[in-house]
Amino acid sequence: MGDPDGQIPEDDIRQADFFANRLKKRDRHLRKWARREGITAYRVYDRDIPEIPLSVDRYGNELLMALYERPYEKPDDEEDAWLSLMTGVASNALGIESGLIHMKTRKHQLGSSQYERHARTERFFEVAEGGLAFLVNLDDYLDSGLFLDHRITRSMVGGLSRGKAVLNLFCYTGSFSVYAASGGATIVDSVDLSATYLDWTRRNLERNGCSGENCRGIRSDARVFMEQAAAEGRKYGIIVLDPPTFSNSKRMREDFDLNRDWAELIALALEMLDDDGSLFFSTNARRFKLDAGLVENAKIEDLTDATTPPDYRGHPHRCWRISKTG
Repeated sequence: MGDPDGQIPEDDIRQADFFANRLKKRDRHLRKWARREGITAYRVYDRDIPEIPLSVDRYGNELLMALYERPYEKPDDEEDAWLSLMTGVASNALGIESGLIHMKTRKHQLGSSQYERHARTERFFEVAEGGLAFLVNLDDYLDSGLFLDHRITRSMVGGLSRGKAVLNLFCYTGSFSVYAASGGATIVDSVDLSATYLDWTRRNLERNGCSGENCRGIRSDARVFMEQAAAEGRKYGIIVLDPPTFSNSKRMREDFDLNRDWAELIALALEMLDDDGSLFFSTNARRFKLDAGLVENAKIEDLTDATTPPDYRGHPHRCWRISKTG
């Protein structure tokens, strides 16, 4: 139960002080870096203090805060009061109006629930990264539409794309596609099952001057598309493969389980890859293990450290660059 006198518990006051100091220090440091890099969306805080299991992402002059699932039960009224306190702390520490702070709760997601609509504000606004513009929505879905931890990976893809055909599988909102098209790719194919995300991809591409027949949005189960494309002998110089950990969408031919199906996906992708091409394979699944012995005739380079940006602690994802050897 909450405090009957309405007073804030001493532990919460102590946590609020720690949180405020950490936010001010991190944002002061990161804001200088972001300004130099032309970045307006970055992570300020991510469970830096174990007692404060929050993430805080700055999107311009707005914040997306998320509460991670606690390893113990906490009464709803106490949690609500604590979240209200921490939201107020973030508002004061970062100079953000309370009405521009968006709170989410991150729990273990089943199937495609991570990508399901949570609200219907249809409120989009633009953030900048690498000289490019991306639309984000901080209310309607669990995620904003731009995975900030893949900023460096996107830049790598963009830097290698000139004169190449690029395939972006499980494309989500097409941020990799934007980098590829802007980097001079001859063709950019973006594949996703969701019409909503393909439309978001189209809007992101158009916002960056990329449209027309060379930038194609393809609504399909990625595995079905890969089988058909491989059978047709279609080839790509760069393939981006960042699949969900699990999906049981009704629109899929069969359930997808990363730990079960990853080797098959990579094998299909390698069939479509040019001899001198690059496959970027990544996942944020904590328990995933890539067994190189299951990937034949390929060179595998671990890019996890190289693709982890300075605003993230630890490894928010794992990433490999895979190329053919025979």
